[in-house]
Amino acid sequence: MKIDILYESWGEKEEYPGAGNGAIPSGKKRRKPPKLDRDQISEALTRLGHEPSYVELDGRDSSLMAAARSKADLIFNLTESYAGDDSKDMHLAAFLDLFGKRYTGAGPHALHLAQDKATAKKIMRFHDLHTPFSAVSFRGRVDYAHDVQFPLMVKPVSEDGSIGIDSGSVVSSVKELMERIDYLHQELDVPVLIEEYIEGREIYAAVLGNESPEALPLVELDLSKLPPGVPRIAGWEVKFEKDTDAYKLTKSAVAEGMSDGLTAKLQEVAVTTFRALKLRDYGRIDMRLTTDEKIYVIEANPNPWLASSAEFAMAARAGGRTYTQMIGEIVDLAMARYGVVSA
Repeated sequence: MKIDILYESWGEKEEYPGAGNGAIPSGKKRRKPPKLDRDQISEALTRLGHEPSYVELDGRDSSLMAAARSKADLIFNLTESYAGDDSKDMHLAAFLDLFGKRYTGAGPHALHLAQDKATAKKIMRFHDLHTPFSAVSFRGRVDYAHDVQFPLMVKPVSEDGSIGIDSGSVVSSVKELMERIDYLHQELDVPVLIEEYIEGREIYAAVLGNESPEALPLVELDLSKLPPGVPRIAGWEVKFEKDTDAYKLTKSAVAEGMSDGLTAKLQEVAVTTFRALKLRDYGRIDMRLTTDEKIYVIEANPNPWLASSAEFAMAARAGGRTYTQMIGEIVDLAMARYGVVSA
């Protein structure tokens, strides 16, 4: 089966030979040795007997048309933005729908709901899921939700990848709150989500499936070794700044020390969230578990990072799947949605 791996390259340092011409045969030699998630996926697809190629979106109309002209049986959609705008991933999925392309992962509806964290929270509460009480503020206007109490978490309402989230995101006074809101308005010019900060364990649940989605073994981001006074949150420093103590002192691993009943409850919450926000094929649900074992859904991540070192692949391995099997299952799930049994 021919599979195009669709990815965006806006601001990316690594360049492929021939990049920008629409499609790059996956067998071509690359300039840099580190393997990105798309390289690992390409290798897995090859091992499964498929014929993968790359389709690059570089922010130009011509690259969009390269995707539209794709003759592949399936597009493995790895895009998270377009021309540097994270809010446009839903439009890319809609673009593929307009051209009748089969693709992996979430559709535009799910991508919109996951991006709009305020709306997502309302849907979660409708399904009797716990999520921190919150309100949205933008340029002096605040929508009413519930009275929220300090400490508070202040973050962009529609960004992902921890953009706008760092050690200053947790505030303990009105002064700090106003300063943080102003900072995010100045830096990102987006509405701000103000929500109750939940102290607890950072738990990630990978979910795989459609008709009968399955929550894989839970993964925990261990934040316990962060220096005193640093909020226990998965901020930008923790995820991306490799030279910081926050990055070096945190790690993800399969969650331990939970009863079977608590594990099953966390997985049930994850599957309910997955369904409620209309995710497809695969996704990751981020939760907080308090000391009294109350579960709060923080957010849903459609199309999460699929590198072999990422939490999703970690969960798949813990559940007995190899990386190649995991990629093959995502392909099969996507094709089945379109009424096709993949070979």
